[in-house]
This record gives sequence, structure tokens and C-alpha cells, in this order.
Amino acid sequence: MLNNSAHQPSSGILSPLLGLGLFAVASGYLMSLLPLALTALALPLSLSAWLASAYYTGLLLGALQAQRLIAAIGHRTAFILCLLALLATVLLMFWLPYTSAWLALRLLAGVATAGIFVVVESWLLLVDDDKQRASRLGIYMLTLYAGSAVGQLLIEPIGTAGLVPFLSIATLLALAILAPLFTRTAKPHQILHSAVSIKELSSLSRPAFIGCIVSGLALGPIYGLMPSYLGSSTQWSNKVGVLMASLVLGGMLVQPLSSYLSARLNKTLLQAFAAAIGVLAALTIAMANSWLALSVSLFILGAAAFSIYPIAISQACVNVPAEKIVAITELMLISYSIGSISGPLLAESAQSLALKLPLYIALVLASTSMYMLIVASKEKTGRGHLPPTLGV
Repeated sequence: MLNNSAHQPSSGILSPLLGLGLFAVASGYLMSLLPLALTALALPLSLSAWLASAYYTGLLLGALQAQRLIAAIGHRTAFILCLLALLATVLLMFWLPYTSAWLALRLLAGVATAGIFVVVESWLLLVDDDKQRASRLGIYMLTLYAGSAVGQLLIEPIGTAGLVPFLSIATLLALAILAPLFTRTAKPHQILHSAVSIKELSSLSRPAFIGCIVSGLALGPIYGLMPSYLGSSTQWSNKVGVLMASLVLGGMLVQPLSSYLSARLNKTLLQAFAAAIGVLAALTIAMANSWLALSVSLFILGAAAFSIYPIAISQACVNVPAEKIVAITELMLISYSIGSISGPLLAESAQSLALKLPLYIALVLASTSMYMLIVASKEKTGRGHLPPTLGV
């Protein structure tokens, strides 16, 4: 089937990156705004976990259809359409502050966000060189997390009550639409796009799929529940925005290093190492007794948790031809969404058993680190069959 995709020069990625950056600022602000705005809008605090799961359910549904949307209308038009849909949900959430309406709107927001992610990721990864893909993926993640960190910092100056926060987010999304709207020459050329067959799917890297799922299991609760945890379980409830920005900043600053190492070292071991660091950071968060210790621990957790997904998706794309990149990024997003749907609900259940959010994250990352180490050891000793995408 024919799809708008390309081997494009670096200048061709400026349009999606600019739109992505503005989207990330809006999304970062919105993610922290929603759990903090529940009380002011007379909504139950328990809705927070369900909103996160509804969003990631939408992300999964959107990922299943994103490839068809891109094939039908192209990267640029799909990007604009998804941003418009997300903007509409933001405005409707303020005007319809009801539990059922919010769940439905967050589901729709997830569908739109999935389209944005698949469009931008596949747009940037449409090159044949694996190292260039790793480099572009690093730029993508850096832009995404930088925007998200800036969005967290908007919580305190703009606030979490009233119409202004929702209008501010809608304005940022409207500005994001301008990037692809007024840069018509930036869209990719057409190449023949093909799906991934069942046989090819079975040969893809299993650690890559596991890494994407685990990333969702950890990041879903981090985005959906961490603001509430910091506001209710620590003594620095007035600094939630700064603390969340510290967490996302860690994820942003590690991207160049993650991209560099991912192109040169065993990606399974890198995931094991990142997960192990995340375990230590999460445990430190649970025991932190000072603002400095908490912010530094959040920074390290962000660096560890946010590096797993780009390493995993880079691992999945090794030796994959450009015409299959859209399908691969879609599959990776589906894997991430499966983890993200379950993560907030599992974390909420864990908290009801007196297992705090940081301890839940530590448990998920600890099991991941052990799995990756076992797989990597089998690769080195030659035991078992491992796909070629485990290496560089």
C-alpha cells in the first residue's frame, strides 16, 4: 500500500519536531493538571488512576489504527488532524466536568496522542542507517521530554483551577498545529509502505517488546499518579510542578547519552542497567527526608525510566527496512500502551495494600532488570535462540 514516507534531509524533520515540542509542553502541563484539578471540579480523587488507564486504552486503540490513517492521508495531514482532536478534548473537559465525560474524553485524547506519536516517530525514523535512526530517536525523545519538563513548570505560575489552565493548554496545541500547517514542503515523499508479517513479527526482538511494555507499566503511573503522590504523601505539596519537572528533566538530559550508547552497545544490557538504576532511585524517593534528596532521586528515576522506551524501540528497528518503520513504531506503541493501561490500576491496587507508588515502580523495574540480565547472559553463552537485534 502507498504511504507518505521518505528518506529526507535533516531540514525535513524540523516541522514535526517543532509541533512535537509544543504538543509536549501542553501534554506535560495537562498530565499534572488533571489529578490536581479533581478536587476543584468536585470529582473524586480515585478517578485519577482510571483517567490514566482510559488515556492509555485510547493510546492502544489509536496505535492499532495509526498506520491506516497515515497511509490514507499522509504524515502531515494526520499530524494536524490528531492535534485538532486533542485540542477539542481539552476544551470539552472543562465544560463537561463529569466522571463519564472525562473518561470518554481521555480515551479520545489517547487515540489522538497515539496518532501523534506514530506520525512523528515514523517520520523521523524513515532512514536506512541504524546509527542515524538512533540519533534521530534521541532528538525525538529530547524534544518530547524537554517540552514535558517545561509543561510541568507551568503548574505554579498558571495554576490548576478555573478555565485559564485549560485555555493555556488549548493555545499551545493550536500553536503546535501551525508548524505542519505552514510548512508544506516538509512532508515526506511517497514510498511503498508494507506491514509486518506474522513470520517477521516472531523474529523481532523480544526484549524490545518487553522493554516497551515495562516502560508503560512504569511511566503510566509516573504520569498519572506521581503528582498526587507528591502532593499527598510528601511535605512538599506546594512544589509538585518543580518536582515533576525534575523527574522529566532527568529523562530529557539522558537522551543524548542513551542514543549514543544504544547505537554502540548491547541494548538488552542497557535496558537492564537503566532498570537497575531506576530501582535505586525509586527506593530513595520512598525514603527521602529532604527536598533536595527527593528532587535528585526523581531526576535519576526520570533518567532511568524514560531511557528504556527509546532503547527498546531502537532495538526493534535494527536491520528493519524503511518501508516497515511505520508498522514497527506502531507495534512498539501498542506494546507500550498495554503496559500503560495496566500500570496505573496495578499501582492503585498496590497502594491499597500499603505499597507506595515508588515501591511499585521499584518492583517493576527490579523484575525487568533481572529478566534483561538473564536474556543477555544467554546471548553471551550461546544458550537459546536470540534475534540479531539484541546487538548493535
